[in-house]
Amino acid sequence: MLRLSKKSVLALEAVLDVAFYARVSPVQSREITARQGIPHRYLEQVMQRLARDGVLKGVRGPRGGYMLARPGHEVTVGDIVRIVNDVDPDDDDTVSISELASKVVSPLWSEIEGNILRWFDDITITDLCDMADRRGVSPQSMVHKMAG
Repeated sequence: MLRLSKKSVLALEAVLDVAFYARVSPVQSREITARQGIPHRYLEQVMQRLARDGVLKGVRGPRGGYMLARPGHEVTVGDIVRIVNDVDPDDDDTVSISELASKVVSPLWSEIEGNILRWFDDITITDLCDMADRRGVSPQSMVHKMAG
């Protein structure tokens, strides 16, 4: 069942952080932890999964970290939610106990999930970066947050 879990929200924050700060050089996971408050142990697992599935690119070395593997306008919220939650709108994991559930409720819920995922597919990381800019979020404001 599709649900925007805490895991999804944290993964979106991490990818958005990378898109926002990796404009010049890769972003290290410890920097994301400091800015976003995401536990490092959890964050590293998510980042590796997103890199393995082609959303992020890992850069090795002393100045290594993560960058977007594709341009921000090609990475969608739907991509991230599917990867982190292993969401497949055609995968019906509901165990039905009645005919009404199997023929009415489950198909309705599957349709709703599909619509939500299609909506998520229309929202890109670039859209979220633009939203951050419009709402006054800047790299400088986040640096102050880290120092404070």
